[in-house]
Amino acid sequence: MNAIGSARCAGLALAVLVVALSAATPVRAQTGTTAASAPTAPLMRDQLERRLQSTATLVDASSGARQIESSGNADAKAQLGKARELHTQAKAALDGGDLAGADKLLRAVARTMVDAVNAASADQVRARKDRADFDARRESTLALLGAAKRVAAEKGAAARYADVTRRIETLIASADQQAAGGKLGEARQTLDQAYGATRAALATLRGGDTLVRELNFASKEEEFGYEIDRNDTHRMLVTVLLQDRRGGSVDAMVERALADSARLRKQADEQAQRREFEAGVKSLEESTRELQRAIRGAGVYIPG
Repeated sequence: MNAIGSARCAGLALAVLVVALSAATPVRAQTGTTAASAPTAPLMRDQLERRLQSTATLVDASSGARQIESSGNADAKAQLGKARELHTQAKAALDGGDLAGADKLLRAVARTMVDAVNAASADQVRARKDRADFDARRESTLALLGAAKRVAAEKGAAARYADVTRRIETLIASADQQAAGGKLGEARQTLDQAYGATRAALATLRGGDTLVRELNFASKEEEFGYEIDRNDTHRMLVTVLLQDRRGGSVDAMVERALADSARLRKQADEQAQRREFEAGVKSLEESTRELQRAIRGAGVYIPG
């Protein structure tokens, strides 16, 4: 059963219990009175005592109460606290002989618990979805990283490419730690960096293949699109691989290369707008070479 289905089942189970607790029909008048004209008989104390006991289970030991307490939803927990306070007031009313007041308060307990469980369920469904998305992206990242390692080994570049793979593995480990600490949002951002770097690394490895080098494009516009993708790939690698390597003379060199690359990329975009795709391809190739220069100058090996 998926997360949403589980939450709905839990909510349905609570709703059934709540209906049983809050909608107990008061005892009617003596037999012989028609249903249309039958007045409501006075509330029975023993009936209210049973409801009070059942409602105590609802707010303290039910699956709904446990669900709320384990959730991170502050509003749901506040509603649970309110339901427990209403239950305390209902007991006091019953002890004081105020049967009508106790009945009203017990109904309020049931309604408040429904609101609390609904709030907690929504949060837990989102949390389960976020976790499932994280796990799927992690699996994809590991699969890509495995492919990159195989391609690097085939090209005899495994040793030179080890720094890139270590950096990616460090990002994955950091994402795992963040997820274990309940910081799924931060974990997903870190994992997305690892995924992007792995995808870019694999693209650069395969980009050195003779087959790719000799691709025949249907038009210069199509080739321009291919070079755009290569340029974006290397920009991603710069962001991920060099973020902890900046400083001193290396930093100055990287900044110059990035500035030159950005200028050439802007030039290529302007050329494409004028449909000067052949010139745009050349500008993009130069832009990408500047990015490669920045990465290699910082001491990280990339092929191509």
